[in-house]
Amino acid sequence: MTILSILKFPDPRLHTIAKPVTAVDERVRQIAANMSETMYEANGVGLAATQVDIHERIVVVDTSETRDQLQIFINPEIIAQSLEKKEWEEGCLSVPEVYDIVTRPDRVRVRALDLNGNVFEIDCDELLAVCLQHEIDHLNGKVFVQHLSKLKQNRLKAKIKKQERDN
Repeated sequence: MTILSILKFPDPRLHTIAKPVTAVDERVRQIAANMSETMYEANGVGLAATQVDIHERIVVVDTSETRDQLQIFINPEIIAQSLEKKEWEEGCLSVPEVYDIVTRPDRVRVRALDLNGNVFEIDCDELLAVCLQHEIDHLNGKVFVQHLSKLKQNRLKAKIKKQERDN
């Protein structure tokens, strides 16, 4: 397997809308395997293909404490969501060392394909619901910081520019 390079905000490629996977084949399974390895290596709980500059609708997630319950979602889509909202502190492998509160639907139902190309649906709450919404946002070209106020976004961009100058 290969550890992939993760794009960092504000890289414009993070705003690319991913295209649907047309066939779940060995190439897609290899991408998912590489993404999984990359996510675990970076100590993340989720990774969207967009974050590794692959603009196809593939997401890998493992929200388990034991880090041994990998879930792969190909062409994931939210087909239902609760009216109730919940605040969660989110972070992102593409925005290192930045965490902030984001309000999202408390529960979602997601439809996707598995590694065999079979359709499945899953009802999610808690961290899995947050994670899938966050990763599907990536596939739609949206980074979690876009859920924050303009003031916070501008502060973050200034902080990143300063870090780049200092390095």
